[in-house]
Amino acid sequence: MHKVFMMGNEAIAMGAVAAGVNVVAGYPGTPSTEVLETVAKNRGDDCYIEWSVNEKAAMELVTGAAYSGARTLVTMKQMGLNVAADPLMCARYIGVKGGMVVLVADDPGPISSQTEQDTRHFAAFSKVPCFDPTSAKEAYEMIQEAFEYSEKYNTPVFFRPTTRVCHGYASIEIKDKVEYYVNKPEGFIKDKKWVIFPKLSYANHLKIGEQEVALAKEFSEYKRNEILNKNAENKKAIATSGISFTYVAEALEKGEKLKTFKVATPYPFPEQLALEFLEGVDEVLCVEELDPVVEDALVYVAGKYNLKVKILGKRTGDVKAAGENTRDSVKNSIDKFLGIENEIKGLQGFEAKEAPELPVRPPVLCAGCPHRASFYAVKEAMKGEKTLYAGDIGCYTLGNAMPLDMVDTCLCMGAGVNMAQGIGRIEPDTKCFAFVGDSTFFASAITGVVNAIYNQADMTLVVLDNSTTAMTGHQPHPGTGHTMMGDVVDKVSIEAVLKGCGVKTVKTVDPLDQKLAIETVKEVANEKGVKAIIFKSPCVAIVKPNDSASINDKCINCKKCIRELGCPALITVDGKVAIDKSLCTGCGLCKSVCPTSAIQCQGGKLNE
Repeated sequence: MHKVFMMGNEAIAMGAVAAGVNVVAGYPGTPSTEVLETVAKNRGDDCYIEWSVNEKAAMELVTGAAYSGARTLVTMKQMGLNVAADPLMCARYIGVKGGMVVLVADDPGPISSQTEQDTRHFAAFSKVPCFDPTSAKEAYEMIQEAFEYSEKYNTPVFFRPTTRVCHGYASIEIKDKVEYYVNKPEGFIKDKKWVIFPKLSYANHLKIGEQEVALAKEFSEYKRNEILNKNAENKKAIATSGISFTYVAEALEKGEKLKTFKVATPYPFPEQLALEFLEGVDEVLCVEELDPVVEDALVYVAGKYNLKVKILGKRTGDVKAAGENTRDSVKNSIDKFLGIENEIKGLQGFEAKEAPELPVRPPVLCAGCPHRASFYAVKEAMKGEKTLYAGDIGCYTLGNAMPLDMVDTCLCMGAGVNMAQGIGRIEPDTKCFAFVGDSTFFASAITGVVNAIYNQADMTLVVLDNSTTAMTGHQPHPGTGHTMMGDVVDKVSIEAVLKGCGVKTVKTVDPLDQKLAIETVKEVANEKGVKAIIFKSPCVAIVKPNDSASINDKCINCKKCIRELGCPALITVDGKVAIDKSLCTGCGLCKSVCPTSAIQCQGGKLNE
């Protein structure tokens, strides 16, 4: 063993490597992304790893490998679980042979997601056992145990870290390579049990019910489900799980010792241990992030065994109902629960002043981002027209901000293509556009294009191809020409895919060539049926920028460049337009907008 200071996601990855994981697949999504990337850097020669085109593909791939006796890991964020739900539900009924861990990173806040959905509910819904680590250190150890439980019960299992477990850091004792478990997959053995039929599903459903009872009993003895301070005299107690346990421990560190129930396996709930915890207690405060899962489970246990105990938490308004917990918010809830006046004290007993609010810094497209040029070209071309701009998930969602104001809808990955079709059916006089990034196109938009062709929709698809998965850290995808294993492969052509689907008009143009881009939009948008424009220009984060632009004395300070583009490199100094050379990439978009040719720049294309 040796000690390493590492991020929670890195700890999870190293735990999986130490557990002898054979196959890892996933789709990038904050806060889960670094897990797969860390495995890629530290995997053994017998470990295969890939970024799949979406979470469903990843889930199906690792399930097949698990049928062969491989230890497998699939990674995603909570939104991705919705995409992967179909194969997961069936895999629980069929079962697996090798250990299969489904890592779903939940995002309380939400910090970078559309929803705050809680995977613990999905665990109960899908009847998949769930492990809920409280820290980076525990995550390292727990994921190794998760593989063992998966193999013991021949079932996929959830591993559910939340943002602060994923992105927190800690010094962790990790195994040396000689201590790693080596898993030798037996291989796929043909058996009718791998073919799902209604009769088999019914029989397996009965077995799952029996497993739930057995697991609930075993989880009551699982070492990471704990009752702390069992002999505390106070009749008030705390029940908690996940990162909230860490906050509770910190909040109680110097105060009164309370009986505390740490729930590491929210499903199946460790009922017998919960019963032991509730014995002799009058009131329980449940502290958890997202939904009142532990709270509801304790209410059920108290009711089932007719216990006179009051369960408090989110449902009673004693803990905030949404967003992330913090150490301070948890301490406030506990102090209120105990009837303690909570005063924040500074050094030497002086009252600390309230910290000033942090300045608001709204997210914005990067200076030189080609998406800005793409949005602006469509906006200029469609002036005076009744339009609908359906957006999607990615950097380009930021096109909704002023002054661009070019994203009217954003639901989930790939939805914009179908939403544009739906709105177009109700408002046939509207010119409907659907914007989608290159990675999202491969992940979930292709079926929307097929639907549009088959059902004879009238819409314009705009693919914003910046040659990477920019939002989550520039991961490869089928259009980049390389894989996570480091192989150089043939690029999958978006243009060829569109034409293969039946899109007759497909135009590819550099959005930084604004004149041509605007003309192309006007031409294509006026055609009937499904047509496509591919705006192709690399993300500024993966290319070398030109020298920055400059402003000469022709500037009349009209501020059109600032008003219409919203580029962070365009600023004012002493009331006059200026360019922040530390941000400017020399993309040339502002040059094309300036009415007096006051902006000088090398041109409208970055050097690759």
